[in-house]
Amino acid sequence: MVGAEAPEPDSVDPASQKPVTQILIIKTGALGDVLRTTSILPGLKERYPDASIVWVTAHAARALVENHPLVERVECVDPDSGAELDQLTQRLASTGWERLLSFDDELGLCQLASGLSARSLSGAYLDDAGARVYTADVAPWFEMGLLSTRGKAAADRAKISNTRTHPEIFADMLGISMGRPQLDLPPAAETLAETFATEHCMSEGRFVVGLNTGAGGRWRTKELPVERTVELVQLLAGHFGEQATFLTLGGPAESERNAEIRTRARAADDSLHLVDGGADNTIPEFAALVSRCNLMVVSDSLALHIAIARGVPIVSFFAPTSAAEIELYGLGEKVQSTAPDYCSYRVDTDNSTLTAARLAAAVARVAPLGARQD
Repeated sequence: MVGAEAPEPDSVDPASQKPVTQILIIKTGALGDVLRTTSILPGLKERYPDASIVWVTAHAARALVENHPLVERVECVDPDSGAELDQLTQRLASTGWERLLSFDDELGLCQLASGLSARSLSGAYLDDAGARVYTADVAPWFEMGLLSTRGKAAADRAKISNTRTHPEIFADMLGISMGRPQLDLPPAAETLAETFATEHCMSEGRFVVGLNTGAGGRWRTKELPVERTVELVQLLAGHFGEQATFLTLGGPAESERNAEIRTRARAADDSLHLVDGGADNTIPEFAALVSRCNLMVVSDSLALHIAIARGVPIVSFFAPTSAAEIELYGLGEKVQSTAPDYCSYRVDTDNSTLTAARLAAAVARVAPLGARQD
């Protein structure tokens, strides 16, 4: 237990007058990590059937958890705002937490975890000297990160040698059954995607291939270069024929590159059906568009985790980051770099072995999973 003496953790549901097990999850970033961590929710609910689960996340991540049927309440905070963290601590301090799961290693969030009281803490917090540390039960994950007790080099080696998926590791650490991530969407987002699909002729027997081959600005070699993406489109057009639709997807950072992909692909074959999915969608809107795809070709990005959570067949590719961590739940294939610096977490990792031919072959194998079930 951390903080002051804890209030009684089992509160009472006013409606049923039955005890409720209070569980607090602190996970704010990155967006893909927030979504994939929802895999722990079914296992927690199975172990604690009377659980009331509160999730602390970043403002930008609210949409990733607020509609989950197993999350009672979402509390949002800017991890860099001392004022917001203080206010949140005050709001949460009156609850007696049975389990506090602290999965972020930022100083402010460790301080938040240490300022609350719980019968059981798993994760990162501040020790008596004010240093960021973590509890022994979560070592399998935190020893691959910045708080590793053996230093960064050892953490990097552990990450490279790891063969277990994120949900497997987390389920084992928490003593629960392994679950899968889930992203429920508001009706408005579903309606928007349905209208978009109709307007762009993405229904009626067409095979929609979503292309999210960018990856934002930090990890440039997570991306499939524009010319290789265009080559992939040409190969897939040859495989699927006239029934194929290619939907380019991404965020604001991918707007220009996606436009270039469409321009180059059309220049090579003006019969291709290429659709711009936009670059300014909200998370629910983006997820709803992903859900309209028969198959996604996707980098190691938020789009990958959305496709998994929405049950969309996937071909994903990896160079600087770990493919082993990703659990696809039978939804597709992972294509990883065969260069010596694979999984080095370097920004200049060699991704040249992620060829269009390898990806197209994987798409051909995964495509039978993508038969639309409207």
